[in-house]
Amino acid sequence: FGVKKIQNAATKLSPFKSLVYSLLSRSSSSSHVPLRLNNIAPNPGATSQKRRVGRGPGSGRGKTSKRGMKGTKARQGGSVAIGFEGGQTPIYRRLPKRGFKNGPDESFNIVSVEKLYKFILMGRLDVPSSEETPLRMITLKDLRDAGVVGKIKHGLKLVSGNGSPATKLPESVQVPPIHIEVCSASSSAIEKIESTGGTVTCSHFNKLALRSMLKPQKFQILPKRARPPPKVMPRYLNFEKRGYLSPEVQMRNLKLFNKPTSEALEEDSEEMKE
Repeated sequence: FGVKKIQNAATKLSPFKSLVYSLLSRSSSSSHVPLRLNNIAPNPGATSQKRRVGRGPGSGRGKTSKRGMKGTKARQGGSVAIGFEGGQTPIYRRLPKRGFKNGPDESFNIVSVEKLYKFILMGRLDVPSSEETPLRMITLKDLRDAGVVGKIKHGLKLVSGNGSPATKLPESVQVPPIHIEVCSASSSAIEKIESTGGTVTCSHFNKLALRSMLKPQKFQILPKRARPPPKVMPRYLNFEKRGYLSPEVQMRNLKLFNKPTSEALEEDSEEMKE
């Protein structure tokens, strides 16, 4: 079509088609060059050529290529580290240091008593009883396998609850007594479990003992648990915190389970497998 024929046809068509024909008429005019892949280019002055060095003295960047005469920075890969001052004592070593950095976070995972009871009522956490199976303590492995807690990195602490009404169980619900072994427990959690006839034992687990507890299949012979370091020894000797080294807790566990801790129960289960 010519330009005049396109304009005449546009007057007889709908508004949308007339717009298309008008654009075609503009592209067909000699003053406007249509945009195609072969004529795409950046705007003038938007880009510049790369500076070429070492191409003779006439360029102004020949011979040493603007690096100067010798020295560290004239060599290939001759960069200077941040803070390097030529060999003299750098400023970060001349100035005094103050304060300290805390060590890594080795806090325990938190589990509430209400969550334990919910998993028991749902049937996801088995409570060993003296009638069906021999009475024993619920260990960290039982809680991990039941899904009560995910990855246990340093230990487990038992608390009473977060105080929200959504997590509290109705008073009409009767929960069975549970005997549980954790790393630490709050006084309110101990009182809540013992009020239903259960027991709480707080034992120390170092990294090796925790691994042997959670993954016993990794060991041909289960290693013995290490004693607590002196810094935390008073916690496990205190009966109020139900430490497993206190005489009252050991006598109570001997009467109930014939063993002071779950470590002896693990050894018995390994002997029965053999």
